Amino acid sequence: MMTINCKGQLVALSTPKVMGVLNVTPDSFFDGGKYKDETAILNQVEAMLANGATFIDVGAYSSKPNAAEVSEAEELQRILPIVELLITTFPNILISIDTFRSEVAKRCIHTGAALINDISAGLLDPLMLPTVADLKVPYIMMHMRGTPQTMQGLTSYTNLIKDIIFYFSQRIAAARDLGIVDLIVDPGFGFAKTLAQNFELLNGLELLNVLEKPLLVGVSRKSMIYKSLNTTAQEALNGTTVLNTIGLQKGASILRVHDVKEAVECVKLLELVGN
Repeated sequence: MMTINCKGQLVALSTPKVMGVLNVTPDSFFDGGKYKDETAILNQVEAMLANGATFIDVGAYSSKPNAAEVSEAEELQRILPIVELLITTFPNILISIDTFRSEVAKRCIHTGAALINDISAGLLDPLMLPTVADLKVPYIMMHMRGTPQTMQGLTSYTNLIKDIIFYFSQRIAAARDLGIVDLIVDPGFGFAKTLAQNFELLNGLELLNVLEKPLLVGVSRKSMIYKSLNTTAQEALNGTTVLNTIGLQKGASILRVHDVKEAVECVKLLELVGN
């Protein structure tokens, strides 16, 4: 059975879990600037936890295409007070830190966060994997090429799914060599992938089960949905639910979402189908 150890608590992923997104960035593609003050942040997190989120993913650096560069100092200044606030208010909360910087990861874990979610799988900071190994926390590694600023030009693959599996087998080996035990893979929908490639990836998602690692799917309100439907991120909840359902059917262990209640409903209903 797949479990991960979060602050001494074993979280079983045999039933898929939901990770609620809290962006404290002014330029996030969907909820940018929405959670500016403590009350708004606490209300949002309280609602996500009440609706069944197992993890809350906090990010202070927008990784949308062509996002503005944020200095490490500014990222720390944005994120540390939020982690402190959440740990103080919800002592049992399992916070995931969305960062590719080892120093941000380390400071947030020392402040009480439980796991690290790295869009670069350790490739944007050579100290990330050794830091995660030292911290002994679960690590989510995502597939991306380049950086958020350059990734949209890096979409040429020999064989998309095979290339992604090869990438993960290399990154998993690098992590294992350092003694990192709890690894989760995120195929990176929307990162260095065209619209068509995102759907090709979703169609072949079950092939990633060969890696024998829990799979995180993050398609929530992304452009693969709203551009395909000629709508907006704000109107992409129904499309998100459809793709989350497909993700679960193909083996996703964690759904990373903006809308926790609807994702939890997906999980519950699919359980009843006996998926």
